Amino acid sequence: MLLTRRAGAFGAAAVLLLAPVLAGCSDDNGSSDKVTPTTMPAMTDQPADPDAAKAQITRNWTAFFDPKTPTAERIKLLEDGERMAPVLAAFAGDKNAAQSSAKVKKIDFTSPTGANVTYDLLVAGNTALPDAKGTSVLQNDTWKVSVQTLCGLVQVSGATVPGC
Repeated sequence: MLLTRRAGAFGAAAVLLLAPVLAGCSDDNGSSDKVTPTTMPAMTDQPADPDAAKAQITRNWTAFFDPKTPTAERIKLLEDGERMAPVLAAFAGDKNAAQSSAKVKKIDFTSPTGANVTYDLLVAGNTALPDAKGTSVLQNDTWKVSVQTLCGLVQVSGATVPGC
């Protein structure tokens, strides 16, 4: 995020510094044709293909919260999954977690590699946490459920799990 802001600030400064120089350029016979600076690519708060990213986030969140998804697969769908495996294992032992699922409702990108996710957390098919807020991160070319989201749910459950 800081790198994006610095790049944007640098780009803005470059345009401000070069605009007067470029505006004063003309050919030798005094014609008024001016050189127009090229526009810089816009800095964006979303990935190159937002539709594909939203589809992957939805698919991965659904699989991550599906009790039928094997733990090995969930590890791949969680940010820093290998490091967080003990947290996942402890949380998976919760009886409600064994009946939980998620329905993604809205995705808002915060950067090309981050997104806010609004979802309903369901337990045994019933909405337990409507309009819950979480985050997704792009890690190793895969959109994953963030550690922040998992640890937030662990905290809401009342469990104390080392690693969160």
